[in-house]
Amino acid sequence: MTHPMKADVSIAHVLPPPGSHRLLIKNMVCPQCIRVVGEDLAALGLQVHRVALGEADISMPDGTSLDWAAIRRRLHDAGFELLEDARDQLVDRIKTLLVALIHYPPPGPRLLNYSDYLVEHLGKDYHYLSHLFSAAEGLTIEKFIIRQKVERAKELIGYDELPIAGVAELLGYSSPAHLSRQFRQVTGLTPTEFQRLGPASHARRSLDSLI
Repeated sequence: MTHPMKADVSIAHVLPPPGSHRLLIKNMVCPQCIRVVGEDLAALGLQVHRVALGEADISMPDGTSLDWAAIRRRLHDAGFELLEDARDQLVDRIKTLLVALIHYPPPGPRLLNYSDYLVEHLGKDYHYLSHLFSAAEGLTIEKFIIRQKVERAKELIGYDELPIAGVAELLGYSSPAHLSRQFRQVTGLTPTEFQRLGPASHARRSLDSLI
């Protein structure tokens, strides 16, 4: 019998429990994804210890070997992918850390230095991470961050959750003008023009289309 899993969108480094396996999973970008992955893994009879964005810690309750083919199929059928290549795992981990930090930030002061954050959590030189990411994705880490910040700004601005100046401060921009420049580069509109379109035209692109 499986036990309740711990699910979260945190980005703190947590070691897997002794005797468990950590799965690294592509396309997990939201709390709903965490729930779906947890339920699907539990449906396979696995002990699900923890599920977070991009990863899950599992084991077999009776100590037998994992059925990796069944795990791959189940994840694939739900729109996810088990990452097994070390470089693919690292690139996806970069994305997951950035998505979580921008869309689901922890309480406290807003982080501004993303490169230091990635180095701290991944234990790799930033030049190496940047080169690997660009080669795999065809865009730089910096441009990926801009896309994610603009998408988050669209959500906040489009539904009047904060004034534009407040959105700029929340997302770590030096000024509303800085946000406006990047917003226009990505969307073709200023934040004010986007806001005037109204919520009906603010269909948010899914996060997995941006990663």
